[in-house]
Amino acid sequence: MEHHPTLIQLPNFLAVIGVPGDWIPEHVWMAWVVMAILIGISCLATRRLDAVPGPVQNFMEVTVEAFTDLLTQMIGPKGKRYLPLIGTAGLFILVGNLLGVVPGFKPPTANLNTTAALAITVFLSYNYFGIREHGIVAYLRHFCGPILWLAPIMFPIEFIGHLARPISLSIRLFGNIFGEESVVMILLSLIWLGIPYVIYLGIMMPLSLFTSIVQSFVFVMLSMVYIAGAVQSEHEEHH
Repeated sequence: MEHHPTLIQLPNFLAVIGVPGDWIPEHVWMAWVVMAILIGISCLATRRLDAVPGPVQNFMEVTVEAFTDLLTQMIGPKGKRYLPLIGTAGLFILVGNLLGVVPGFKPPTANLNTTAALAITVFLSYNYFGIREHGIVAYLRHFCGPILWLAPIMFPIEFIGHLARPISLSIRLFGNIFGEESVVMILLSLIWLGIPYVIYLGIMMPLSLFTSIVQSFVFVMLSMVYIAGAVQSEHEEHH
């Protein structure tokens, strides 16, 4: 692994405090950091719920309400039941992306294993939701197209299209965050020149924040589209 003297070497820091870093992949313990942050914020927000919410409780309520509104608009009144999946995935991706802005930390979403795990979870979930909502026979009928005699042609096309969804979800998120992280690391490795540091603060950091938010939103929106297509009836889909 290449070391940059100007950066905080987090694996060494973890070794100093007694956390093993050699046998745990970097993206795994970065994911643990993200989970610890989310759990900590959730505990702070819910340990004492007040009628007049404090800053943390108010932030979490606004966040949950935003996810709920998106689900209702995309899926309908039943969209709230998918809040645990969409909310957890969205917050994990957002915090994971933003973690790359902190020197010494790398976003777990810059690793294809993390983004593939998220995409596969969404893929398995929306297919399960569709089967639970319609039954396996009616759900598979969606793959056959509107006309029965087109089924031999439409089913393979639809099947391959569905299999491509987790691939596109994972590669899109990974590619954008990995590319952004690579540029940031190059600039930070040249920090001794002075000018790249100004570029990082003035251009790359705002761009990193923007990319992190946009990529989280894109992943969440596509996931909701897939769920909506799986659980809605033919009449609702046409509408």
